Amino acid sequence: MAKGHRSQIKRERNAKKDTRPSAKLSYARVSVQKACFVLDAIRGKDVQTALGILEYNPRYASSLIKKLLESAIANAENNNGMNKDNLYVAECYANKGPIMKRVRPRAQGRAYRIEKRMSHITVVLDER
Repeated sequence: MAKGHRSQIKRERNAKKDTRPSAKLSYARVSVQKACFVLDAIRGKDVQTALGILEYNPRYASSLIKKLLESAIANAENNNGMNKDNLYVAECYANKGPIMKRVRPRAQGRAYRIEKRMSHITVVLDER
C-alpha cells in the first residue's frame, strides 16, 4: 500500500511529467492492427531512418504516421531546443478509438454490420 491520502498520491503521480517531445493523432481512420504494422517498423530507429521507411512503405497508415513523426520532430526542435540529428523514436503506439457502425444490406432482407475502426496514434521521441 502506498502511504498518504489518495489526493496526495494522485498529486505526486501527476507531478511526474514526461518532458520528451511527442505528437498524437486522435481519431485516425485506420484500425489499430494496421497502424501497428507500420509503427513496429520504425520503433527504436533514428528519425532520418524512420522517415525513409515511412516514405517508401506502401501502407495507408504510413502517410499518417509520417506526418505525425514530422510534427513530433518540429515539437522537439521548437519547444525543447533539441537537435534533429540526435533524435530517435523512443515510443510509438496505437490505442483503440471509437468504432463507426454501418449497415450493409444482404440477401433476403438481412442486414450485416460493418465496423469502421479508429485509433489514437502516439509518437514519442528522445535524444541519444
